[in-house]
Amino acid sequence: LKGGFFIKNKFASQSVQKLVEKENLLALGEHYVKVQVKACALSHVDTKLLSVLQLQKKLIPVGREIAGIVLDVGPKVTFFQSDDEVVDVCAVHVLDSRQCSLGIGVQEHETVHKPEKVTWVEAAGTMRDGLRSYTALHSLAHITAGNTVLVVDGASPFGTIAIQLAHHVGARVIATAHSTEDKTHLEGLRPKVARVINVSDGKADLVECCLEETGGLGVDIVLDAGVRLYSKEDESTNKSLLLPHKHDIITLLAVGSHWVTTEENLQLDPPDSCSLFLKGATVAFLNDEVWNLSSMLQGKYLHILKDVMEKLSNEIFRPQLDEPVPLYEAMVSMEMVQKNQARKRQVIQL
Repeated sequence: LKGGFFIKNKFASQSVQKLVEKENLLALGEHYVKVQVKACALSHVDTKLLSVLQLQKKLIPVGREIAGIVLDVGPKVTFFQSDDEVVDVCAVHVLDSRQCSLGIGVQEHETVHKPEKVTWVEAAGTMRDGLRSYTALHSLAHITAGNTVLVVDGASPFGTIAIQLAHHVGARVIATAHSTEDKTHLEGLRPKVARVINVSDGKADLVECCLEETGGLGVDIVLDAGVRLYSKEDESTNKSLLLPHKHDIITLLAVGSHWVTTEENLQLDPPDSCSLFLKGATVAFLNDEVWNLSSMLQGKYLHILKDVMEKLSNEIFRPQLDEPVPLYEAMVSMEMVQKNQARKRQVIQL
């Protein structure tokens, strides 16, 4: 049995990815489901989070979003049986067992059925972006019809699903594009994005465009892809220059708005906090792993996964997927994902 593992080398400046063959010696738990994996999506491995949770091992499995067929079930499993088609986003704590990328022994209570009309690749490639979008827009921002939503880097796999979910709710969407190709992609989305702001040439003023589009009232919800904390002269990469400055986001927020950030090191100075206070705005941090860190949230988590599959089946979600990759090319794709170089969701087809 062969699976992809993220190998942490404490003597190296960067980790590497390798294919490792392992025998399946683990017994199937009472509430576990054994799945034959048909497709798995690759997502960035947050080594900092694993270290904080004390789950940082030498071998960390990758490809946590899986879709496959049930081969066997534990003695106390009630929701699944052999030959069921299922999807699962393996929990953080499961990484400790090294089972995830091999698709063995996933938890019954973290797994949902795959709709018949949804392909294996679509199911695996949409789960995490769908989960993140629900977490950001519903759980954190409490989106409602009529809201104006700014999605930074809207042409990314996550941004595309977030735009589609916002449209489904009845919100009005503004999105930023990081290239002319991204701009073309966003302008071709249906329902139509209200305004696409191309920030790649440095000519567009994000604050001015958003205030103009909202009649000077500001944006109700901002979903960023990271922010700049310093001036342009202090930024080290060209990619970071495409992201909005934190002061720009605070300026374009409306009264009673929500800023959902993926910037884990966000620093707000007293003047920033004062501006947010005067607007009655909130700042929330998007960490989609929180669903698996508390058993109290398990019911909501499963409801989200089922709804993601339903919207994928009804073509409300149309994910940004790259061509499926065979297993022998998985580590090349994972290296791109880990370096944030992949512009479409990478999915391994088995």
